[in-house]
Amino acid sequence: MDDQNKNLILAVFLSGMVMLVWSIWFQPPPPQPDLTLPPDAVQTTDGTSVATPPAAATDSTGQAAPAVPTSSHAEALDKAPRITIDTPKLSGSFSLLGGRIDDLKLKAYRETLDPDSPLVTLLTPYGSENPYYTIYGWGRTGDMPADSVPGPDTMWTVESGETLTPATPVTLRWDNGDGLIFRRTISVDDKYMFSVKQSVENTGTTARRLFPYSIVARYGQPTTRGFFILHEGIVRMSDGELQEIKYKKIPDLDVVATEGANAELIDVKENGWIGFTDKYWMTSLIPTNGQPFTSVAKYIPGSDIYTAETRMPILTVEPGATSDVTTRVFAGAKEWETIRMYQNEEGVDRFIDSIDWGWFFFLTKPIFWLLHTLNALIGNMGFAIIALTVILKALLLPLAYKSYVSMAKMKALQPEMEALKERCGDDKQRMQKEMMALYKKEKVNPAAGCLPILMQIPIFFSLYKVIFVTLELRHAPWIGWIRDLSAPDPSSILNLFGLLPFSPPEPGSMLAFVSLGILPILLGISMWLQQKLNPTPTDPTQKMIMAWMPWVFMFMLGNFASGLVLYWITNNTITFIQQYSIMRSQGAKPDVFGNIIAGFKRKKPDDK
Repeated sequence: MDDQNKNLILAVFLSGMVMLVWSIWFQPPPPQPDLTLPPDAVQTTDGTSVATPPAAATDSTGQAAPAVPTSSHAEALDKAPRITIDTPKLSGSFSLLGGRIDDLKLKAYRETLDPDSPLVTLLTPYGSENPYYTIYGWGRTGDMPADSVPGPDTMWTVESGETLTPATPVTLRWDNGDGLIFRRTISVDDKYMFSVKQSVENTGTTARRLFPYSIVARYGQPTTRGFFILHEGIVRMSDGELQEIKYKKIPDLDVVATEGANAELIDVKENGWIGFTDKYWMTSLIPTNGQPFTSVAKYIPGSDIYTAETRMPILTVEPGATSDVTTRVFAGAKEWETIRMYQNEEGVDRFIDSIDWGWFFFLTKPIFWLLHTLNALIGNMGFAIIALTVILKALLLPLAYKSYVSMAKMKALQPEMEALKERCGDDKQRMQKEMMALYKKEKVNPAAGCLPILMQIPIFFSLYKVIFVTLELRHAPWIGWIRDLSAPDPSSILNLFGLLPFSPPEPGSMLAFVSLGILPILLGISMWLQQKLNPTPTDPTQKMIMAWMPWVFMFMLGNFASGLVLYWITNNTITFIQQYSIMRSQGAKPDVFGNIIAGFKRKKPDDK
């Protein structure tokens, strides 16, 4: 390697280290939406004014504001007065600086299975390592000075309320000293929904034109699963149209000159919402039903900030008048029952689609509903999965019956097939022709055996999706060592399932692939026994494929969620019972034990 290439590699390495240190120790300031509007803002066809989009984070001079060093979560909380949040589902606080909801933990969920592990933290304040919070404020017209409207750095005073609970809302107040008094009333229900009512009272002598906005800001791309089957990033509903934008795709949005950032704006006429979704948690802005607004997905490159925004139409506040707008904020766990309640009872349009149901939504939704119902009846998600599998197999039984009847007839034709092979020898074309004639004569469909498998494929992928993305499977126990059906089987053959005094490899490590648990091994055995209902294939290639298939699947599914492996074992067991019973009813007598023995026998040299 020449010196020039060495220097290039060294420069790239040092540049990367500088960027890494900067991202760890410093972060850009909160998005300062200096929403300045010209006095003659554009009017829409319905007479409302269109808001100018907010700019990137800037200071009062219009230049990019300097970064500030990060601190711990606790230190960041101490930088401004705060109001405590205490509900049955949530704990935390919001800051009087900007009135930001920026400190939120989920009481019902912990980071790990350890009962003493920390609660899941959803929102974090500016100044902490990974800020993630909500901002509210007002945009102004060009004839109003920058400090005449409240923004992220406005220090509010408490007008009423001491602690935010479902029974006690909190009202904040800020007087701009120039005839406008702003109030913000924050309330919360007993689950995960906040309501933020922003109002402005004009005590002056001239009309003022301004508009409220709401922002969810997230600094840097969060750690994601990075798996194609799961959506993490922006999720929004705009007049009945769902849109999902992964985090890695948000910086690729078109550069909008008026935004100073990469953004996509959608004008929503009646109903919609927008926010960030993780695998199990979500923060979404939900304007009042029937309220038109602009829905904005944005990325600020210089600051590495992702934002989801709602901007309301411009309001003209006459002297002596008061105007207000309410925006709801969902910040919590994506519990199916809770999300559905907000949709069906509180009118959040298609809110259930905030859960990532995938391409097979027409299967995943009813499958999850049935699984959820069975779990409520049985009280154990593992046994609910077994019951679900029994029901699905019962629904597919008519198709399976035809398939297994066809397989029984094929087995009965085995002697004639062997006779055909002897007569035709190496003449494959003649062999194929006579086989088709035999099938037609005996009314046998050789492809019928594939139908149950083809039907199981979308069901398998749908159940995989359900188990992978739905919160209800997270940390759900079954029996004994299976304490989390959404995680791989924690037992390992490498330590003889706990008999040897060392821990198995962590999921994702190189050895995890061969660190098979009890469930994956049972899966391989169940597939192997299912194969033994039929004689060993005479074709060497087919025989080899069939011999290896159970063990390949055993390793492939070894690191899948335990709930999915449990489904597959149950499915194989029921399939074995169904096939064995139906074939015997048709006169065929599967010799399972004999086929097992034959599979271990080696051919003599003269038989090859």
